[in-house]
Amino acid sequence: MHSTWSDGTDSPRELLNKVKGAGISYFAITDHDEYRGSRQLLLQLKEIPDKVRPVFITGAEFSCRDEKGKYHILAYAYDTQSAAIRSLMASVHKVRIEKAANRMAFLKDKYGFSFSESEYAALMRHHNPGKPHIAKLMIRHGYAGTISEAISNYLDHYHGPERRIRPEEAIEAVLKAGGIPVLAHGPFGDGEQDLGPEEMEKRVLRLKEAGLMGVEAFYSGFSPAHRDMMLGLAGRSGLLVTAGSDYHGKNKTVQLGDTGPGEAAEKAAAVSEFCAEALMRRQAVSIPYSSAFRREE
Repeated sequence: MHSTWSDGTDSPRELLNKVKGAGISYFAITDHDEYRGSRQLLLQLKEIPDKVRPVFITGAEFSCRDEKGKYHILAYAYDTQSAAIRSLMASVHKVRIEKAANRMAFLKDKYGFSFSESEYAALMRHHNPGKPHIAKLMIRHGYAGTISEAISNYLDHYHGPERRIRPEEAIEAVLKAGGIPVLAHGPFGDGEQDLGPEEMEKRVLRLKEAGLMGVEAFYSGFSPAHRDMMLGLAGRSGLLVTAGSDYHGKNKTVQLGDTGPGEAAEKAAAVSEFCAEALMRRQAVSIPYSSAFRREE
């Protein structure tokens, strides 16, 4: 799930309250290139008694690219104070600010869309400006009717020169931070593809050589075929299995707790090894967790 520290509409505290209300006992915030939502939630968890405290695993998500394609790499159970992962996040943040400015210039040059100086300044002050934030400005001016329309009809047409980190860079930083690097929604690449078994196997094996430890096999956007493909890949490759919703609050139609096709018992069994590994890593840096077991990204 994503908070207001990136492109979600719920604050970490609001997410925590919703998780408790929904009866979700195991979850992570995977904000884009950002650790502060996770850090904030760790502090808020201390206010909750142990017996009713949901399990929380620190998370983050990195958009990556190399000569063979695009990838989203998830970081789980990492130390939020790690210099390695904070350095990578700071580097990516600079690129994100540059890209936001270039997208605004593209909208003006290509479509004649204009925004006030105060709107531009507010966007640049955001700690993680992305397409949903610009889309909301477009809606405010009547340039688009919905966030999805603004992104698909306009913002996705921008293809700029900004640097994209390689998946190996993200994996290395996650490992140095004591975390678990996981490939998110693998068949979809960066969200716009639908890769088949042969290409997925090549990608997963290549990333495993770089240190990848897991794949997301249960995901809100997956079909049963996607799920089975990723479960099979994980089994053959000796990788951990995770499940995630990609919940963004009002910025997407995905519902809290929706991790795609599959029975709850099946999912719990599949992610059990990941859960054990994540809990062990967090205990190693003295962050308390309860013994519950369901996970929500």
